[in-house]
Amino acid sequence: MRFFSDNAASVHPKVMAALAAANKQDTAYDGDALSAQLSGAFSDLFGTEVEAMWVATGTAANSLALAAMCQPHQGVICHTEAHIEQDEAGAPGFYTGGAKLMLVDGEGAKIAGQTIDHHCAAIRDDVHQVQPAAVSLTNASEYGRVYTPDEVAAVAEVCTQRGLGLHMDGARFANAIATLGCHPADVTWKAGVDVLSFGFVKNGGMGAEALVFFDKSLARETHYRRKRAGHLQSKGRYLAAQLLAMLEGDLWLDNARAANAGAQIIAEAASDRLIHPVEANEIFITLSASEAESLRSAGFDFYDWGAGQARLVTSWNQSAEDIRPLAQAIQAL
Repeated sequence: MRFFSDNAASVHPKVMAALAAANKQDTAYDGDALSAQLSGAFSDLFGTEVEAMWVATGTAANSLALAAMCQPHQGVICHTEAHIEQDEAGAPGFYTGGAKLMLVDGEGAKIAGQTIDHHCAAIRDDVHQVQPAAVSLTNASEYGRVYTPDEVAAVAEVCTQRGLGLHMDGARFANAIATLGCHPADVTWKAGVDVLSFGFVKNGGMGAEALVFFDKSLARETHYRRKRAGHLQSKGRYLAAQLLAMLEGDLWLDNARAANAGAQIIAEAASDRLIHPVEANEIFITLSASEAESLRSAGFDFYDWGAGQARLVTSWNQSAEDIRPLAQAIQAL
């Protein structure tokens, strides 16, 4: 009955089992045997040599990634609706020491390469204006829209021409890959992404996200920034255990496919109410105040998204049987 957020979903049993298996003495911080496996495991996943590290939250992952690419006097180009702008309480500015978020628009909370190029062209090259240093894309976007490899490559081409780093906020990266059906490399390093915040908490994890550096030169100082930010946990093996468990057997992808399939059940029922195409596990629909009250009275939990709109999110652990009552209730409105 809960469709408020996939953050509210339960932890996958295999993750719980991995945590139990990790519950023994080992070296502290990130010197343990499990943390030492992360870079190799993510390198295998992406088919290239990467450096990976754990952090506890998506906010920290995004902010540390941007701090690796952006000086305090510089800026990060992102969408007006980007999570780093709307929902992270100024954390990117805090972690970067004051860098500015430079906002642009785009349909479905996606940014086109041409938009970035035009935005950069309007900035004078002098000390009186903030100069961009990086671009941040969210995949899947804040409206559940998915960037294709070609779309990311088009952004990366502009970044290369303009000397900008490219970060991908992948809080729902698994859902994007489940929709695209491509190799994870195709929409990341092969398309020009420098660093990925790879989300696991929304997709069956307990409290661990991954920072994946395709440009390994960005990782070295991030180890120091992570410590300074209070995110070098003394028992890091418990975070590493979660990530490794999710990677094993592509559990991360299976979970995302399940959540996406659930979203399609609701999308079919919502029909003309849909505000955006459903490409991941978020559904945005038109819903009057009385209709919202009717659904809530029936026990359904979801997020109001401005006047006359609602956001519904499906999770990895919701079966078709769990989701159909909501679909039927929406159809009956």
